[in-house]
Amino acid sequence: MEYGIDASKSAGQERFYTIYLIIIACIGWSLASYDVNLLVLALPDIARELRINEQMLGILGTFVYGAQFIITLLVGYSMDRVGRKLLWMVCLCGTALFTGMTYFVQDFWQLVAVRALASGLAYAELAVSITLVNEQLPAKNRGLLYSIVQGGYPLGVFLASGVYMLFGDHGWRTVFLFGALPIAAVIIGRVFIRESHRFESEKLQHKEADINPLRILLSSPLLRNRLITMGLCWISYGISYVATNFYITWWLTERKDFSGHQASELMLWCGILGFFFYILGGWIGEKIGRKKVITFAALSVAPLCLLLLWSTQFWLVVLLYFLIFQLTNGIWAAAGYVYQSESFPTHVRGTAIGILSAMMVLGFMLGSALWTLASSLNSPSATWIIVAVLGSLGTWLTLRLKHIEPGQDIDAGFAAQEPRNG
Repeated sequence: MEYGIDASKSAGQERFYTIYLIIIACIGWSLASYDVNLLVLALPDIARELRINEQMLGILGTFVYGAQFIITLLVGYSMDRVGRKLLWMVCLCGTALFTGMTYFVQDFWQLVAVRALASGLAYAELAVSITLVNEQLPAKNRGLLYSIVQGGYPLGVFLASGVYMLFGDHGWRTVFLFGALPIAAVIIGRVFIRESHRFESEKLQHKEADINPLRILLSSPLLRNRLITMGLCWISYGISYVATNFYITWWLTERKDFSGHQASELMLWCGILGFFFYILGGWIGEKIGRKKVITFAALSVAPLCLLLLWSTQFWLVVLLYFLIFQLTNGIWAAAGYVYQSESFPTHVRGTAIGILSAMMVLGFMLGSALWTLASSLNSPSATWIIVAVLGSLGTWLTLRLKHIEPGQDIDAGFAAQEPRNG
């Protein structure tokens, strides 16, 4: 049965609802991205006012990553127990609350607490979006439609940059306070989003049983092996992402003689044009399958990073980094997150996606630690090779993933395969 279409509704009503769902999800993810990236932009001003040194910045980052990891795991598991829509509202309400509360922080540890909760809940938004939205989209063009939602991330980066440029003179506190207002508007819009029909159907069929999605995932050889393989892919992706996206402006200025303005301008254009690469990744995935798209991205990153390391001409560095950015953002994400949703059945989908999202955060943490350790070699080239090149090789495990034919029901491969007792 195709749960993406409600038979009780007219085709026109369902088309309107699908458009509404995509818009609300895209704006929500944009604002979650806005919150996360606003901290990056505001950090120098915050550090000066609150007298935060380099060691304290490391502590802040550790707590933010830790909160993202733990909250995403909890949200993923809770989705399969209490529902997707409720957790979607909780994540965005919490993000709005703690984004606004950033205005009131007076010392370092208050900042740590507020930003850890805000960033953790904002990041968990991704896991819920992958689960709920893909379960409600029609099978035809599911990947293309969801790529629009994922395109909200670069829009959030652009929004954060624009707002900080316009209102930064009023102080970083005011910018965070402004950020809570549009999030509140999206919360109101989400009142009209339906719970996943698939989740409701599963609950009705098994209302007497105590279903434990984590136990089912770990006890099923098929699902367990798939979760482990994909988890390793996303950890490796997170490790290399640290070099190619988090520390890239520092690396370009230190290693490639870019000015700070040139590096910032390159990142701005990568973000602006990045939205269209999300759409491109979703569209190609509909044509050839999601696995082929993420495998192409995975196999391309390491050689492109080597070429970037060896390149000396300004235009070539710009071109190579532009390709790396789009492969590690739009192309990978647009196909990869839909592939996640298609790889697990409804009764464990939320838990599985929560774990995979947390594995990416674990990759960020490991990549940051690896970058710090490699930096002790006092060789930017060696650091780049270790984190960006070697760190990305684990994504080649995508070669072992199963090809899932696009255009079919999201639960088509699980009709009679997995036991559902807890």
